[in-house]
Amino acid sequence: MSTSALTPAAEGAAVRVAVMNDYEVVVAGVHRMLEPFASRVQVVELDSGVPVQSHVDVLLYDAFTRERVVGPVAEVLATTAAPLVVYTWHLDPALVQECLDLGVAGYVSKTATADQLVEAIEKVAAGSVVVSQAPEEAESPISSGDWPGRGFGLSARESEVLALIAQGLSNQEVAARAYLSINSVKTYIRSAYRKIGVQRRSQAVLWAVRHGFNPDESRQVLDPPAAVNGTP
Repeated sequence: MSTSALTPAAEGAAVRVAVMNDYEVVVAGVHRMLEPFASRVQVVELDSGVPVQSHVDVLLYDAFTRERVVGPVAEVLATTAAPLVVYTWHLDPALVQECLDLGVAGYVSKTATADQLVEAIEKVAAGSVVVSQAPEEAESPISSGDWPGRGFGLSARESEVLALIAQGLSNQEVAARAYLSINSVKTYIRSAYRKIGVQRRSQAVLWAVRHGFNPDESRQVLDPPAAVNGTP
């Protein structure tokens, strides 16, 4: 197991955080959301499809399009000693419990404000376990984050549904994996198709592939990694 985190953040020091998601645009959006709180939370690394290298106090895992986060979360937990916070729309009690049983230290809803997210990160860094209350279904859970297709007017939920369609899922499979009703899925599909100017599923998949809906693989270190076990 990697030793990417060894001790809690020093009292009064900013919590060192890495942000992880399959899409660069998503981790960049979370980073921008946290920037006004730099005195409390210092984002030191952004990761898409690769493990964290830097010394961090907390790893923030954005679960965009991750309908079942348990498998990916288990993989991430195996590569870091840092406490893990899952940032997600999906607060199904069974899913939350599975993650807690794996050792996840925080499970935060995307309906939380940036300040609430920062507070949760601080509590986790101090040794607490934090779980959000399950919210009502939200059309646009966050306004300051980012996601594929946002520049074309797609809401966060429309983008999530389109990303799952691009993976070849049926409407029923999208509903199950995105924790939405089938009617909600159909509504998001209609509005997304209208915004991107397509009429058929095959056209939507092709549009998604051409506009950044394929997962990325990248790492951006924003701060020189701290020494681990005395080794620079």
